[in-house]
Order: sequence, then C-alpha cells, then structure tokens
Amino acid sequence: ESSCDTDHADMKFISSRDNVRLKSLRALAEDTREQRRRNSTVLDGPHLVEAYFRQVGSPELVAISESGRDHMEIRELLAGFSGEILCFKDSLFREISGTASPVGIAAVIMIPAESSLPTQGDCIVLDAIQDAGNLGSILRSAAAAGVQDVVVGPGCAGPWTPRVLRAGQGAHFALNIREQDDLVGFIQAFPGQSIATVVCGAASLFGADLQPRSAWVFGSEGRGVSPEIEAACQHRITIPLASNSESLNVAAAAAVCLFETVRQKKSQG
Repeated sequence: ESSCDTDHADMKFISSRDNVRLKSLRALAEDTREQRRRNSTVLDGPHLVEAYFRQVGSPELVAISESGRDHMEIRELLAGFSGEILCFKDSLFREISGTASPVGIAAVIMIPAESSLPTQGDCIVLDAIQDAGNLGSILRSAAAAGVQDVVVGPGCAGPWTPRVLRAGQGAHFALNIREQDDLVGFIQAFPGQSIATVVCGAASLFGADLQPRSAWVFGSEGRGVSPEIEAACQHRITIPLASNSESLNVAAAAAVCLFETVRQKKSQG
C-alpha cells in the first residue's frame, strides 16, 4: 500500500490480493451477512455513487480502479469528496465490482436506519420477491411513481445488496425501505385499502378505485402472493392480458399497477 499519484494526497494504492482492505471490501460486496453485521453496503458504478452524493451526502469510503483515475466522470465525483480513497489495480477492483466491465468506482455507505414513523400515502408490500433484478426494478418504479414506503418481507432478496442497488439505479435513496417479518400484521394495521395482485380470477385493475390510500401487495415470481397474505388483503385485482399471455413479470406488473394509480389520482386532480 502506498500513496497514489493523484490530486488526493490521502489516496492509497493497493496492488496486493492479500491486502486487508481488499478482503474487507470484497466480503462486504459479496456477503449479505457481512452487510448486516457491519450495517454497510457497496455502491458500484458512477451513476449510483453520484446519486448518493446528490441525494444523501458523502459515503464512508470511495474505491477506484487504477484506470478509473483517468475517467472524467470519476474525476469529477472525486473532486467533491474529501474522505478516504483507495485505488486498486484493475484486476483487484474487478473482485469488488459485480460487473464484468466495471467503470472503476465504488463506495461504501451506511445502510440507512428504518424510519419509525408510520407510512405516508400509498405503499408497497413485497412477499418473497427473490430475484435481485425484479426487486430493484420494483423499487425504481415505486420512486418514479412517488411512492415512498416499501415493506420488504421474509424471503425477499436483500434490498441493500449490490445487485439490488444496481437494479434500483438510485431509487433506494428516495425511499423508506422497511424489512418486516409480519406482513399480515402490517397489512391488517394499514390505514387504507390493501390490494393483492393475482394472475387471474379477480377484478380488473382498470375498473378498480385507486383513489383511496392503498397498500399494494406483490408476491413471489413463482407462486405469487401467499394464501395467508392474500387472505389478509381487502381487495384482489388482476391485470387483463391478451388471451395468449399467461402472466407478467412481477416488476412489470408492479409498474403497471403503480402508474394506473398515478393516472387515476391525477385525473381526479
């Protein structure tokens, strides 16, 4: 480990695979248990790092690749950062990044504390959404639709894992994400209508009254909303599909439902 030839005097260059800082970052990037133990996670790529700077503030630590030092977007991000910077050989940085061709910047952030305040407005309840890409896409749609509260139940992918963060594209920083074991209890206590989304055999989304405050419940990719959670909901809706289509991807279904809600509320002014 040595000083790196850059404008940042406190930047350290790391070239050894045995380096303890590399091992620590790699564990944080790969291991959900380590993320929970340290209450931290890794943002990978300039888009996420820039979104964090803009919406939250300075991360705990920034890591860049040796080639990334000359990347204009990365240099601009570093210009606004006064904290610790680690510079890794490109081959070592790839061990931190979850992408095949990383741009060359990552950051360590603290996972935000969950709000103790009641949910505000509409919310989303997620039951065993296991695919990181789907979960991140749902979070992205929620933020885009102006929904602030997301309740993540057991069996879901970790919402603050690097893969979900990449799929969310910065949406996490506009949301209040709660991890909750008792989804039935949450739904029963919600001060509005609760809506379970099902594949078929329910009322059409486009005939539903979505003006009242709503808790949208989306289920796992394979089995949908679990029977006990579906039973706790006041309403069941389905998205009408073409006759030769069986179902929508859960992330696509969530986007359709959320923006139908936006449409209805805007049409009523």
